[in-house]
Amino acid sequence: MARTSLPGSNPAPDSPRSSESPPPAGVQGDLELELLGLANALYNLGTTAVSDLTKEKDKPGGGKQVGMRVTDVINHLANIDKLSDHVQTMTPMQVLEEIDNSRNPMHLTRERLERAATENQFMNGKIQAIKSYRQYYNESLAQSFPDVAQYLGEPSVKLEQSEDTKPVFHANGALGDNNTRG
Repeated sequence: MARTSLPGSNPAPDSPRSSESPPPAGVQGDLELELLGLANALYNLGTTAVSDLTKEKDKPGGGKQVGMRVTDVINHLANIDKLSDHVQTMTPMQVLEEIDNSRNPMHLTRERLERAATENQFMNGKIQAIKSYRQYYNESLAQSFPDVAQYLGEPSVKLEQSEDTKPVFHANGALGDNNTRG
């Protein structure tokens, strides 16, 4: 199959690779070429339909080409259906819905990444606020109860523990063991 592109079109700026690069090997490449052929066939069908609408109906020798173009589109769809049995890649429904709504799925991806980054920053802010509160709380406890000051360190998790010592969480969230209960 020869690699074709839509007439007068340039690769999208957010395309994963340029149109001149070779398709991947195997079924994935065949599927990509077939999808590109389908896009070209749909473009040709659209231009032929518009062209036929502008022709005079009674003009001799002006046979309709739409049927041939529709057959071409159907053949590409049939080939894609055959190839789909051999492709394991799953496409999220929301991506397909975005395409159906004439939206670029890359915009959806960018929105999701921006949302995740925003939520990450928000969560990091919460973590910093809790750490700051814990530090303030520990300082206040140490001033009011000097005898518990030794237990008010930063919480840590022990990766290895012996059988006889189990973790104990103090009221301030600090981690200790059974031997250090106060």
